[in-house]
Amino acid sequence: MALYLSEDDVKQLLTMELAIEGVASAHRDLSLGVAIDTPRARSRLPQTALHILQGALPAQGVLGYKAYTSNRSGNRFQVHLFDAATGMPKAVVAADYLGMMRTGAASGLAARCLARKDVSEAGVFGAGWQAEGHVRALCTVMPLRRVKVFSRNTEKLDAFCRSMSEQTGVAVVPARNPEEAVRGSGLVGTVTTASAPLFDADWLEAGVHINAAGSNALIRQELSESTVRRCDLIAVDSVPTALAEAGDLFPLLEKGRLHERQLLELGDVITGRRAGRESAAQVSLFESQGMAIQDLAVALRVVRLAEEKGLGMQLPY
Repeated sequence: MALYLSEDDVKQLLTMELAIEGVASAHRDLSLGVAIDTPRARSRLPQTALHILQGALPAQGVLGYKAYTSNRSGNRFQVHLFDAATGMPKAVVAADYLGMMRTGAASGLAARCLARKDVSEAGVFGAGWQAEGHVRALCTVMPLRRVKVFSRNTEKLDAFCRSMSEQTGVAVVPARNPEEAVRGSGLVGTVTTASAPLFDADWLEAGVHINAAGSNALIRQELSESTVRRCDLIAVDSVPTALAEAGDLFPLLEKGRLHERQLLELGDVITGRRAGRESAAQVSLFESQGMAIQDLAVALRVVRLAEEKGLGMQLPY
């Protein structure tokens, strides 16, 4: 019988280290040609939209999809796992917390692969739910002493910084303005719903790595064209997904100033098929749109732990 895991179940089991391990396995499988990922499809109504990402990890024994609805009242996420050999339902996993951790894990993985190893200061834009995973992941993989966070909501920002400092043991502090968040940072992260660039390219220092996690639709843009043009290497989850959804890249792609062949898939960097950072002065960018196989790999690991610990509820099918 299939297992159902609630949000509380997932929170008991999922660590950032486990999320990063799962995401890394998905990218590795994709690079090695033993994974299938289908870009997000959307059905929109005036008040509600349904989003579905699907894929398969046959080397890990699963296939499935993540479905979520977005509405003014909130978003609702579920991952559905099926056994790759039999097609039988394996699990349904509540995936709000899981998705936040998986999104952060992708940025953490990219930083581990592409950022300079000596980065001690980061700047992050955003103080919402998804930004939590981003900060936690960066503090997990990098030797950070300080994270500067900028958000227009100052009341929310102060509470966010206090919480993140307690959770990570790193000094997470409010930035007074966007420039302060960027200048002096060896790592810059953007986790917002912005439709216009968040900072000036001239503020970036040589050798910085940028994680752009918020622009997962063509109407969104967190980075300016000049920022993208400063990047010596641009990594993405997968090229088809980036071409369909990366609002930061679309203006340059449309004008012919950026070409598909210039995009690196993160999995190819992990497996060594493509070179990542080659010098300390290079500016690198990871554009994160999210993939079904990331969710499937993380959910699979959570389900295995739940089975070991006797958590969850058996579903009647």
